[in-house]
Amino acid sequence: MPRLGLAAKPAHKSAMLLDLRAPDPQLSRRLRLNTLIRLRWLAVAGQSAAVMVVAYWMGFPLPVGFCFALIACSAWLNLLLAFRYPSTHRLEPYAAMGILLFDTLQLSGLLYMTGGMTNPFAVLIAVPVVVSATSLPLQLTTGLGVIAILATTVLAFFHLPLPWYPNAEFPIPFIYVAGLWIAVVSTIVFTAVYAWRVAEEARQLANALTATELVLQREQHLSALDGLAAAAAHELGTPLATIALVAREMERALGSDPKYAEDVTLLRTQSERCREILKRLTSLSSTSEEHMARLPLSSLIEEVIAPHRDFGIRIQLEAGEKTGPEPVGRRNPGVIYGLGNLVENAVDFARETVTIRWGWNQSNISLVIIDDGPGFQAEVLDRIGEPYMTTRPGGGAADGQSGGGLGLGLFIANTLLERSGAAVSFRNASESGKGALVEVVWPREVFLRDAPEEPAKIAS
Repeated sequence: MPRLGLAAKPAHKSAMLLDLRAPDPQLSRRLRLNTLIRLRWLAVAGQSAAVMVVAYWMGFPLPVGFCFALIACSAWLNLLLAFRYPSTHRLEPYAAMGILLFDTLQLSGLLYMTGGMTNPFAVLIAVPVVVSATSLPLQLTTGLGVIAILATTVLAFFHLPLPWYPNAEFPIPFIYVAGLWIAVVSTIVFTAVYAWRVAEEARQLANALTATELVLQREQHLSALDGLAAAAAHELGTPLATIALVAREMERALGSDPKYAEDVTLLRTQSERCREILKRLTSLSSTSEEHMARLPLSSLIEEVIAPHRDFGIRIQLEAGEKTGPEPVGRRNPGVIYGLGNLVENAVDFARETVTIRWGWNQSNISLVIIDDGPGFQAEVLDRIGEPYMTTRPGGGAADGQSGGGLGLGLFIANTLLERSGAAVSFRNASESGKGALVEVVWPREVFLRDAPEEPAKIAS
């Protein structure tokens, strides 16, 4: 099986219930109606100005009435849509396609009456296609592009004469018209493909970053539980103190009453036990937080690999250079998740062994993850880490696993590690019997930058 582990998977098996499926593409491609209305008002103004300049200032013969009738159709449609829908309304793809198709046919009608492909403004027929390419699905954009090219072809053969000086001929060779047709068609195709590709990459990146933020949000939520526990302990302290006080008063009042004394004593002792538990929770947050936030490099590696030891793959640790004291950083959920995803990816594709090499010197801290699997494919090696790029069979999450095969896993891991200041590189190992190699390197000062100070030892 080709080696490209790009599934978005949690660092702890069965520990993350977050769904990282690709967002519905239809939701990200809905165009705002107000955007089309404003563009059409701009087109109406430009078309009206062009007709008036040509007909009244330059004095060229022109079917002004028919031209303004077509322009009025655009203005009427704008007014209808503006009064019918709110400005924030987002169009369904087929509705947006219909409006852009109207713009294409309306412009084709104007070009028919003003010289067809010999009109210098014929290139504007590509505009609706470009707008479609940035906001509509590929199938609809392709259909609109085909219609625009057909209209361009018809206009190359059938059109009214180009407005020119009265009683003067302006012969245009057909080969020149053919060149104009090729230029306009090339503009339609090139600009549409370019705009669609740029917009698609922007949508994929936005969706993948949203998934990354969800991962960080969940990790931060887990990290905040100790604060919530301290708040709960503080809030529960007062009613428990009241319960303990009432229990002691009842115990004194009842004395050695055989019927209730034992129960009241039990009530008092259990309330005191609850207060001790809450006191420990409070002290855990206030006195041990900085200590728990410190994470030596060796502890970080052990925490990352611990969930993956029992899956039939041997994880082998190899210590490298150790110059100076062991680096101690701040516990970072993003780093733990990112490294865990890389280790799990290696375990998934390894045959028998995953090797983790780590070390540090005065300038850098490095971590290398190597598996003995088939390695990365050469054709995708330069694109590893991009969102929604995978060669896993059935990469559309058809297996029902959240995010499986969407290409989000390595993207999220790469993004989280780079946010921590690390440089991540992917390549195939040069050693015999080894497959994929992932290297993560932090500058030492970056790794140590936010580390909390070691708590002072209390003298006995």
